[in-house]
Amino acid sequence: MTDDAKITRRSGITEMRKRIAALRTRLEGLLLWRVWERMLEIEFVDRSIALAGKAFVSFFPLVIVVAAFVPERIRSSILTSVTARLGLRGDALVLAREAFASSDDIRKATGLLGLALTIFFATSFTTALQRVYVHAWRRPPRAAGVSAYWRGVVWLLAVLVGMALLGGLRGALGGGLGFGIFAIVSLVVASGLWWFTAWFLLLGEVRARVLVPTGVITSILTAGYAASATVWMPGVVTGNEAQFGFFGVALALVTWFSGAAICILIGACAGPVLAEDTGRVGRLIRGGESGTLTAGARPALQPPARELGLRDAFRSTEDS
Repeated sequence: MTDDAKITRRSGITEMRKRIAALRTRLEGLLLWRVWERMLEIEFVDRSIALAGKAFVSFFPLVIVVAAFVPERIRSSILTSVTARLGLRGDALVLAREAFASSDDIRKATGLLGLALTIFFATSFTTALQRVYVHAWRRPPRAAGVSAYWRGVVWLLAVLVGMALLGGLRGALGGGLGFGIFAIVSLVVASGLWWFTAWFLLLGEVRARVLVPTGVITSILTAGYAASATVWMPGVVTGNEAQFGFFGVALALVTWFSGAAICILIGACAGPVLAEDTGRVGRLIRGGESGTLTAGARPALQPPARELGLRDAFRSTEDS
């Protein structure tokens, strides 16, 4: 290679690096890029796996057990809400109904003490969910205590009531225009529930107003994910059940929970990024005020001192 060719090649490489650097600088100014950085900061891959695992082993069994102890009408509403979110239909829906149909056996095997213990163990899911919001908002952690358990129980009861109400409403409105009305109502209720989730699990230290985007974004993402599940989830459930039996159904549920966990993490990370934005979006969300915390709240933790990469998303968390 001649000297002129070497110089031309080096110039080309230098120019390419400059373009990449300029593109990166432009991307780093976008809100979507900052959401991505916040997800890397909370180690979203490892945290989503932990959240999905705890949802499967503690939250989902709680729904089945509690449904066995409530009246038939409420149990049917909860089943309708659960199967709709999971996107189950056809043979997959039959399999899900069989799990809820054995309510007498569940009540006999569980008992009131078992019900109380199930609720107690389900708080491990709320603890993992709380850590998601605490890390996303860079809140200093608090020592574990009785408060974590009663907050977990209150949140679980609120979710179960919401599921029962939405399931009953879905059955009452039916299809056609009724389904459209239900979709709007469901989106509003889910947004309110996720807003309450963030505010409640953040111990009220973050202003309620700035948590609205978290509720809305999480609701939209989970609704879209649930809609997509109607396409692929039935085939996954029936195919896995035919190949692996009940264990295959469990694998399908873990798959669904993993995707839902990612939706929750995106909503949790988008909330603080939008609220802390120095531009028009941030000012609108904050309502003209400069801060996002309530009076007397502990100051936020500092952002990471180093630049984060994709490998940080796979780091082990305390949820493992």
